[in-house]
Amino acid sequence: MRAAVLHGTAGSLLLAGLVAAPADGAQVWPDPIGSAATRGTAVAAGRAAATGIHFGKCPKEEHLPASLQCGTVTVPLDYTLPDGKRIRLTVSRVKATGKDPHNARHKVPRQGSLVYNPGGPGGSGMFFPLIGMLPEWKRIGAAYDLVGYAPRGVGRSAPLTCRDPRHRPKPLLQAPTVPSESFKKARIAEAKAYARGCARRAGSALRHYTSLDNARDLDVLRAALGERKLTFMGASYGTYFGSLYATLFPSHVRRMVFDSAVNPDPEKVWYGNNLDQSAAFETRWADLRAWIARHHTVYGLGRTAEEVRRSYEKARARLAASPAGGTVGPAQLQGAFLQAGYFDDYWPQRALALSAYLKGDPKPLIQVAGPHPEAAAEQENSSAVYTAVECNDAPWPTDWRTWDRDNTRLARVAPFETWDNVWMNLPCAYWPAPRQKPLDVRTLPGELPPTLILAAERDAATPYEGAKELHRRLWGSVLVTENGAGTHGIAGGPNKCVNGHLDAYLLEGRLPGGDAGCAPHREPVARAH
Repeated sequence: MRAAVLHGTAGSLLLAGLVAAPADGAQVWPDPIGSAATRGTAVAAGRAAATGIHFGKCPKEEHLPASLQCGTVTVPLDYTLPDGKRIRLTVSRVKATGKDPHNARHKVPRQGSLVYNPGGPGGSGMFFPLIGMLPEWKRIGAAYDLVGYAPRGVGRSAPLTCRDPRHRPKPLLQAPTVPSESFKKARIAEAKAYARGCARRAGSALRHYTSLDNARDLDVLRAALGERKLTFMGASYGTYFGSLYATLFPSHVRRMVFDSAVNPDPEKVWYGNNLDQSAAFETRWADLRAWIARHHTVYGLGRTAEEVRRSYEKARARLAASPAGGTVGPAQLQGAFLQAGYFDDYWPQRALALSAYLKGDPKPLIQVAGPHPEAAAEQENSSAVYTAVECNDAPWPTDWRTWDRDNTRLARVAPFETWDNVWMNLPCAYWPAPRQKPLDVRTLPGELPPTLILAAERDAATPYEGAKELHRRLWGSVLVTENGAGTHGIAGGPNKCVNGHLDAYLLEGRLPGGDAGCAPHREPVARAH
């Protein structure tokens, strides 16, 4: 489930006819939800509560400003063996300011720690506490210690890699929407090699990079922060293991915000979710093309969405024949526009780069789509954690013919992202570690305090149906929808209506009387420079 943190009528009809992901004989490891792992979590949380976190100056390796404090929390690698091997997770914090941004004389009472996860799997929240500097977050930063952390495997938290980033294979420049058999065979070979690399470099620890373990780590972090109950906000993938936490530890929850929710239906985790995501990106890609067409006088890429698509395909063909700067081919072009499918504030820059390229200037496109060698190690680490968590979490088809059948069908109506999503997740078909059976996320009346779910109606990375499914499963939750919008991650963004609901909930514990809708935020402004 790609998240940086992916539905039209045709795509939805097609997906309804696709076969649910079979295990194809894959080994499934039943996770002991209510036994040894739960007892191990309690043991680890008790230790963490007694030890706490010793916050101090952040290590230079974190590249964080002096305004942040850093520390570590120790968790078991295997929660069924809490006295066995332990790993340390890095944590960052900015303490509550206590200052009302609208009234300097008013002191704001501290409400505890707000822990945040940005998604992934593989994303780090170490920079999160800096968000308190933004105007939209100052009221929350006045009342809460803002706490970020790097989940297991990420950054300096028992880092996971599946290959040496210094010896990465040459970047793939081509991205055919109708791949040949030889192209598919090459990608299968790469997927098998990557899965073997994960097993070789991680060894027996590989099976312990899971969403359930992320949820358990979150409870240990809660205890280490001295919080009797957790206040948490997760975005994208963070909503998934946040929902696992709500199911496993409902009595430990104070308040929870789920921003851009992953569909937690066990039948969707993760193969089905990726099919849904690919279908949804086709619609978001159409939204972007329509916006560019409305600004034809600025970009000159076409007066209709179809004309813009032909301009894009013209660039793809030209890049396939001669990559820009030798580094930007169709794959990099697609990646740049995929990012724009997540965040509409990228639209002007991407449209400008495409326009300039077709007019003979490749520099803007190389700037937005070209490789960044300095980030190779971070990218590999993120990719490794993403792969390990998603492959471990659930059964995946192990027969290539299933992947080929389902995605060939889908690509006929949703070619933009489908095959790229396949190649990213294909190591899971050849995964050497046992898979878990996904937890059935669900709470009963009175088990869980009221929670807030935020979703953009046209979000492609986490399609809107996922938010509705999570809402159905968490008793007492309230769903706030940004209607007609598609940005991925809407908390604390440009929509004042959404932010009003967020502030009311986190600061006062107040939710609307029922599900609520907000008008979309303003579209980005077209720029010629």
